[in-house]
Amino acid sequence: MSIAFLTRSLQRLLVVAVGILSIWLIVFVVFRITDNRLPWVLALASTYGIAAYVILPRAVRISLRILQHKHIPRYTITGDGLPGDPVNLVLIGTRQQLHAAFAAAGWLTADRLSLISSWRMAQTFITNTPYPTAPFSTLYLFGRGQDFGFQKAIDNSPRKRHHIRFWALGMEQVEQKLGTADLWLPTDRPAEDARVLWVGAGTKDTGFSLTKLTFQFTHATDADTNLERDYIITELSKAKAIADVNLYKAQQQLPVQRVNHYVTDGDIAVANLVVAS
Repeated sequence: MSIAFLTRSLQRLLVVAVGILSIWLIVFVVFRITDNRLPWVLALASTYGIAAYVILPRAVRISLRILQHKHIPRYTITGDGLPGDPVNLVLIGTRQQLHAAFAAAGWLTADRLSLISSWRMAQTFITNTPYPTAPFSTLYLFGRGQDFGFQKAIDNSPRKRHHIRFWALGMEQVEQKLGTADLWLPTDRPAEDARVLWVGAGTKDTGFSLTKLTFQFTHATDADTNLERDYIITELSKAKAIADVNLYKAQQQLPVQRVNHYVTDGDIAVANLVVAS
């Protein structure tokens, strides 16, 4: 019996133990406490809130740390530590060029996530009234939340939209750590006027859903992120905001100055921003 097999078995047992402990806390501790102090309906609602937004997210984060220690992430990461949207687009240029490109294509910058914007989003989601600059939930890449997000509403509905998040990655960072797990570790944001790689994760919101494992309220998304990537490229191309568009497989050579290749799972579209900054 190999050491690797014993290690994997131990990891899985630890994850099962975390799951059992979480269920025990929810059913036999949280619910009993709330049921003794609140009406039955409020007890269930309170138990759901504590389970979905406190206990389960922490259990998932602990489990992922056990199972994915030192692994290169395949996707962006949610605040609960779950895999988020896949990376499917890289634009090369300055911050000013990035904003100008999406403005030229008729996309709007998402509001920063705050209590006010979250409350407004909840109201418009329930009443189905337009909120063209609605905030995004925070996803993480390179150890930090997205730098910017852009969106285009579908039928003026807050429940449906094309949207993409971007993280700036400096050229020096890519050159020094390319091909290693260190590339994905926490990094500082590059200077505002620097020419960088804008690593993007674009998806299409299609309605209402619950997150897996933690059962939090969220947008449902179209599973075909390649289709959304192609749509974004088409929008920017029509606006004449990008040039030299190429589609690459993981580990292929990318002609980005001295950058040899970009590490990603699945295909990724790469283009240069050409609008005036």
